Amino acid sequence: MASSLVSRCSRRAVRTITASRFMSNVPENTVYGGPKPQNPNQRVTLTQLRQKHRKGEPITVVTGYDYPSAVHIDTAGIDVCLVGDSASMVVHGYDTTLPISLDEMLVHCRAVARGAKRPLLVGDLPFGTYESSTNQAVDSAVRVLKEGGMDAIKLEGGSPSRITAAKSIVEAGIAVMGHVGLTPQAISVLGGFRPQGRNIASAVKVVETAMALQEAGCFSVVLECVPPPVAAAATSALHIPTIGIGAGPFCSGQVLVYHDLLGMMQHPHHAKVTPKFCKQYAQVGEVINKALLEYKEEVTKHTFPGPSHSPYKISSNDLDGFLSELQKMGLDKAASDAAASAEKMES
Repeated sequence: MASSLVSRCSRRAVRTITASRFMSNVPENTVYGGPKPQNPNQRVTLTQLRQKHRKGEPITVVTGYDYPSAVHIDTAGIDVCLVGDSASMVVHGYDTTLPISLDEMLVHCRAVARGAKRPLLVGDLPFGTYESSTNQAVDSAVRVLKEGGMDAIKLEGGSPSRITAAKSIVEAGIAVMGHVGLTPQAISVLGGFRPQGRNIASAVKVVETAMALQEAGCFSVVLECVPPPVAAAATSALHIPTIGIGAGPFCSGQVLVYHDLLGMMQHPHHAKVTPKFCKQYAQVGEVINKALLEYKEEVTKHTFPGPSHSPYKISSNDLDGFLSELQKMGLDKAASDAAASAEKMES
């Protein structure tokens, strides 16, 4: 009886171990490291964001588009990681956010979800995925959560149909972050990437649209490229947090694009799409360029890789046997080169 119980327990343990090996987020002891399992108990929640807002504590938001950026954002303790459709510009190299598709966004969302354990994860609904009908909007939002691993979605407001879409998504049980001011998906109507709220009618519209998104059930609203007094008025009028980007210091929190704040790229295209309001907290692009040039130089001069970066050894007995097998195959030169390389690595 006891041996039968042990046998059953052993079989269950084997099945558990075997199953775990197929989970993409469980690292194994291999040459390459893997991501750590996510801990849902550490995830920032809407309740925590509301508490910060009530206490007047600023909310930090950064965009992320892949596993490495998500890990950095997570490590820094950022509150919210936004998988923005700005990926269209800073990752895919387009001039606007319009070309990126929902399927492409989902790839970015899944990568970020594997890397960020702590931040609340918000995925953008890209252009063309929520404007046609409320059914389309809800279906797209569901995919972002189910297939993308996000906690919430963001959509751009500005028109009654988009506010209706936000309300329908909230009623479907999905948290929504709104977006007013400069709404990049509407550049066709706005006449380009132009700041909003710079005259009376436009300023009033910013506040009214933000309030309408709040009424629709949004948990937060992004205010992009509006004068600070307009952002301050919207923040005062709302009971939900405002997240500013190019909107001055009076919002409930701030968001910047990952590549922009790190000074990631010096390419002319990126210089063209980097906004004036962005502060660069580092010049990571210069460090990357320097490292790539050094790598190229060392490879060209045969100084990389050296012994310290060639860690995998073959015993002398196995090497002799290997050389003998090469000679039997008629590969005398290969055997000679292999022997010479072994002597050089030892020296």
